[in-house]
Amino acid sequence: MVGTIYSLIPPIVMIILVLLTRKVLLSLGVGIIIGALIITEFDVLQGLKTIWSSFSDIFVAEGAVNLGNVYLLLFLIFLGIMTAYMAASGGTKAFGDWAITKVKTRKGAQLVPSFLGIVIFIDDYFNSLAVGQVARPLTDRYRVSRAKLAYIIDSTSAPITVLAPISSWGAYIIGTLAVIIEENKLIQYEPLEAFVKMIPMNLYAIVALLFVFIVILLKLDIGPMKIHERRAIQTGELVDPNRKDLNNGMEDDLIESKKGHVSFLLIPIIVLIGVTITSMIVTGIQNTTGSVDIFAIFNNTDVNFSLFLGGLIGVIVAMVLYLLNRHSSATNGKVIVEGTKSMLPAIYILLLAWMLGAVIELLETGPYLANLVEQSELKVEYLPFIIFLLCGVMAFATGTSWGTFGIMLPIAGSIAANLDVDMFLPTLAAVLAGSVFGDHCSPISDTTILSSTGAGSNHIDHVMTQLPYAIIGAVVAATGYIVLGITEQILLSILVSIILLLLISFVMKYLLKDEIEEKSL
Repeated sequence: MVGTIYSLIPPIVMIILVLLTRKVLLSLGVGIIIGALIITEFDVLQGLKTIWSSFSDIFVAEGAVNLGNVYLLLFLIFLGIMTAYMAASGGTKAFGDWAITKVKTRKGAQLVPSFLGIVIFIDDYFNSLAVGQVARPLTDRYRVSRAKLAYIIDSTSAPITVLAPISSWGAYIIGTLAVIIEENKLIQYEPLEAFVKMIPMNLYAIVALLFVFIVILLKLDIGPMKIHERRAIQTGELVDPNRKDLNNGMEDDLIESKKGHVSFLLIPIIVLIGVTITSMIVTGIQNTTGSVDIFAIFNNTDVNFSLFLGGLIGVIVAMVLYLLNRHSSATNGKVIVEGTKSMLPAIYILLLAWMLGAVIELLETGPYLANLVEQSELKVEYLPFIIFLLCGVMAFATGTSWGTFGIMLPIAGSIAANLDVDMFLPTLAAVLAGSVFGDHCSPISDTTILSSTGAGSNHIDHVMTQLPYAIIGAVVAATGYIVLGITEQILLSILVSIILLLLISFVMKYLLKDEIEEKSL
């Protein structure tokens, strides 16, 4: 049953349960159990061992501590504690008071995280969490729903990171391209050159970024997003009050100081960013053998350790500022406890998502889907379109864009090199685009989970509100790939994609008729 159509059952069941129950922990748990039973051919005892192994491997794998995962989990806790200190010291409120004098509209408040999401292109994890911490006080003041903020964060973080050659994603992809190019003896390409040429062909990433700004400027709130935005504007409820159990926020009894200063928020965040980036550079240099350049550094950097170190020092700085300028009645212990508690929902989801990912890997879901492509007789002009869709399904089912890259880039590269070398770069670009699309739709994607965390949104609310935008972006990108495959004209495919996106946006805007009345805030 491993490596067959049955391997699709756990992710499909999980998705159906999420849609029916909107209970992400339950849905993930059921997916894990079903997957383990399929792997062990319904041997309950062995299935339990498989489930335990998927959990224990998160922390200890092959006799060694899995420091990467431990560092990321600790960083989430540090981030929660740092946020609590910034709130208790009054830094969050002071920043909101200051920002509201500089940004005069809800649209302006939403544009801030949009531009920040593009500027912070180093790493998607770092982007998702850092942008949320900076933008949330401002978007909260203008009654922007947390689901909308999560959409903005998620739809800028992965797309900009996959487009930037100087990023953790870019370095990984360039390194993978080097192997593929060598294996297929494509001497006309250099890895960096190939990546740069693929940027305008990465249609979904381009469309997703552009769509964020269109959504903000046209106030294009579709489906569930309209409900969240209407509630936020009319009542001030930034999250669904019926699902606060999965919101990432502090308890009301963590008293926020009214005498804080903007620096109490900015200094810890600047320290967090500075230490993290510095550590990424240092660890990249330390882990690089041979010549050291910027691409080698980001290919070999230790992102999770850098986040851990930045988070730890950020917490220390935030705590010192709180103790030196203490005006809140909250005790030091209370701040730490509430900050930690605020991140527990995200940690629970992340742990179960990792477990389900491990089970799906054992089921060989990805290789099964990839094998379908290899065995099919594809017309070469439709190869980018088919690969885009397949990678979207694969990333959606497995919850990992990186895993999809690892499986599909070599396979797609080999297929294109043997069918028509002119389709080599468009096909590889379609792998990247489809992987990001599937990642955007998947409730078990770590980037999606961290975007919810950064925004302080209910995770399933984020998934459900982002889904319509991701699907529209995918339809537009898929159309662009058909044009690209048939005409081999990059500019034409981009132009068609942009025109189609604008057409859909303005038609939907007309149909929606801007029902939400914005109050003067």
